[in-house]
Amino acid sequence: MNVPIRGIVFTALFAALFIVMSMVKIPLPFSPVPITLQNLAVMLAGAFLGARGGFLSIGLVIALTALGLPLLHGQGGLSLFLGPTGGFLLAFPFCAAAVGWCAGRLLKTGLHRKNRALFTLALFFIFLGCGSLLSYPAGVPWLAHVYNLSFAGALAAGFTPFIGGDVVKAVVAAVASAALLPRAGALLHPAKTARFADGGTDAGGTRAG
Repeated sequence: MNVPIRGIVFTALFAALFIVMSMVKIPLPFSPVPITLQNLAVMLAGAFLGARGGFLSIGLVIALTALGLPLLHGQGGLSLFLGPTGGFLLAFPFCAAAVGWCAGRLLKTGLHRKNRALFTLALFFIFLGCGSLLSYPAGVPWLAHVYNLSFAGALAAGFTPFIGGDVVKAVVAAVASAALLPRAGALLHPAKTARFADGGTDAGGTRAG
C-alpha cells in the first residue's frame, strides 16, 4: 500500500470509528444531550492521525452528515446541527486537531522512552483538556441558545453530567495510546516511516500533525 493511499485508509478508519461510537447513545431524562462515545473517537483520531489527519477524519463525517447522510446516531442533515448538540459536533474536528498537535509535541520530547507513567499522565490531560473540555465552550452556549436556558442551566444540562464520563474516556484513551502511540510511526507519519525503511533518518522521533 503506497503512502497516500495508506493515509486515506487510516483517515477513513477513524472516521468510521467516530460513526460507530456515535451509535452508543444513552439519553438522559434531565438533559437533551445524550451520553455518547463520540469524544473518545475524537481523542484517538487526533492522537494517532495527528492534527491534520484527526481534523480531516472527524471533519469528513461532520461534513457528510450536514449534507444529509445519516452518519451520526442514524441521523443527518442540517437540522442535527441546529439542535442541542450542534455546538459540540462542530467543535469535534477542532478538538481532534488540538489533541493531535499536543500529542505530537509530547512524542517529540521522547518522554515515552524516559517515563511511561508520566507519558500516560500527560496524555490523559491532553485528552481531557483538548479532546473533551475544549468542546464545551462551543457546546454549552449553543445549548443555552437552542433551549433558551440560563448559563447555569446550560451547564447543569450540558456540562456537569458528563465530566465523570469524560474522565473515564480520557483514561481509556491515555492507556491505549501510551501503549500503541510510540510504535505507530507508520500511522502518524507514513512518509517519514517509509523513508526510514528505505535507509533514511530515524522516524522514531517524528511528531503528529
